[in-house]
Amino acid sequence: MEGRQLTGRHVFLIFVGAFGIIIGVNLVLAYSAVSTFPGLEVRNSYVASQQFDARKAAQEALGWEVRATHGGGVLRLAITDAEGRPVRVAALDATVGRATHIADDQRPEFRFDGQDYVAAVTLAPGNWNVRMEARAEDGTEFRQRVVLVTE
Repeated sequence: MEGRQLTGRHVFLIFVGAFGIIIGVNLVLAYSAVSTFPGLEVRNSYVASQQFDARKAAQEALGWEVRATHGGGVLRLAITDAEGRPVRVAALDATVGRATHIADDQRPEFRFDGQDYVAAVTLAPGNWNVRMEARAEDGTEFRQRVVLVTE
C-alpha cells in the first residue's frame, strides 16, 4: 500500500480545523457563561461601599443567627437572637437557588410557626443558597446568604 503524501494544503486544513474547533468551543462556553449569569449585585459599587460598614454594624448589633434546613418538602429558616430565642421579623423575603445559575430560583412564601419561618418548597439534592432579606421591628435591614445542602 502506497502512503499519501502530506502536502502544504493538508497541513493548512488541519491547522484551520483545529483552531476552528478551539474557537467554536470557546464561543459556546462564553455564551453559556454570559447567559446564565444572574446579574449585578448592586448598581453602583462605590455608593454601596459607603454604606457597608454602617449596615454591617447595625446587622451585627441585632445578634441574629440564621440556619436553614429542608425536609419533607418544607424549608425552615430558624432566626434566633443572641440568647437563642426565635425572632419574629417585620418582613421577610428570600430567594432559594443554586449558586451557579438562576434557572432553579424560587421565592417561597414563608410563614412564622412560632419557632421558625416555614414554606413548602421542593428542592433537588445538592447545594442551595438561601438569599434572605429581613427587616427587624425597629426597621434594621438584615441580609444574609445561608448555604443549604439537601439530600
